[in-house]
Amino acid sequence: MSAAATGRDQPLLSVRDLAVHFGISKGFLFSRSIGAVRAVDGVSFDIGRGETVGLVGESGCGKSTTGRAIARLNRPTAGSIRLDGQDLSTLEGAALRRVRRRLQMIFQDPYSSLNPRMAIGAIIGEPLEIHGVGTTRERAERVRELLAIVGLPRQAADRYPHQFSGGQRQRVGIARALALNPELIVADEPISALDVSIQAQILNLLARLQRDFRLTYLFIAHDLAAVRHISDRILVMYLGRIVESAPSAELYRRPLHPYTVALLSAVPLPDPAAEATRRRIVLRGDVPSPAAPPPGCPFHTRCWLRERLGNPGECTSAAPPLRTVGGGHSVACHFSDAVAETRVNGAGAATAPPAGRPPAG
Repeated sequence: MSAAATGRDQPLLSVRDLAVHFGISKGFLFSRSIGAVRAVDGVSFDIGRGETVGLVGESGCGKSTTGRAIARLNRPTAGSIRLDGQDLSTLEGAALRRVRRRLQMIFQDPYSSLNPRMAIGAIIGEPLEIHGVGTTRERAERVRELLAIVGLPRQAADRYPHQFSGGQRQRVGIARALALNPELIVADEPISALDVSIQAQILNLLARLQRDFRLTYLFIAHDLAAVRHISDRILVMYLGRIVESAPSAELYRRPLHPYTVALLSAVPLPDPAAEATRRRIVLRGDVPSPAAPPPGCPFHTRCWLRERLGNPGECTSAAPPLRTVGGGHSVACHFSDAVAETRVNGAGAATAPPAGRPPAG
């Protein structure tokens, strides 16, 4: 369901200029600050009611830190996080606890996110107990109902996490997130730790739950094929910033940032003939350290397009703003017009644009 279909103008979640920095200290007894890791550095986006927004990028780009900041598991350094108009970034104590009933999180690793000393029923029922929802009997009935919703037997309530497979444990995590009937769920790479055969089952379960309970998702992942399957809109993140944002179909049809093109070129194609003939764009090196980001465009140290254009100075002198180019499509690249000439075949077979330097976009 798209945000427009809800008939409401105000987004459910509105993030503006979100920054999460972690200080770097030197010394033991008399430690002093020597810098900061800029894990998230000025991120802004909206999520409409009933919408699924995918957040993608390589490891170390700040995706999980963004999700944890929205859920207030990490304290924002700057910016605002508004849930239905209420700013979460300044809430503490009981006020924050009340809001958390509306916003829950599914964690990446189903092995470490469940307490091995607690039975499944106690794990799922813990949010109900913390928030004082219902009597003991009502909570037990709610746990049985949630187990059925996620496709687990009622008898699972008396068993322990080590007695379940990874996919079953993730279903337990999903049931726990649903316990308080939240409006927004932050899913932090919920399928990356699972076998490929199980990933589709979890994605289909999340899609069904969204339809049944009118949920809104921020779906964090590095697998663009999975994001395409479930997302209405996709945000591409690099080194703590959003570098491209577009509706899912539009992003796959016409990527405008060289980083997005490179990510799409790594997505496997189902056609063996096309897979054998396409050219991949292999990025050199690793993501730069967020403690010492490069000047100018954060992607310029690995950008294949910059090399093809003769290393233009704009890329190192000024960071490109995230600008709208139409149709809900935004991009942060000085030379997005040149990227637009890149042809993407299927799920990412890319042919680079011709050499020569175009005017800045």
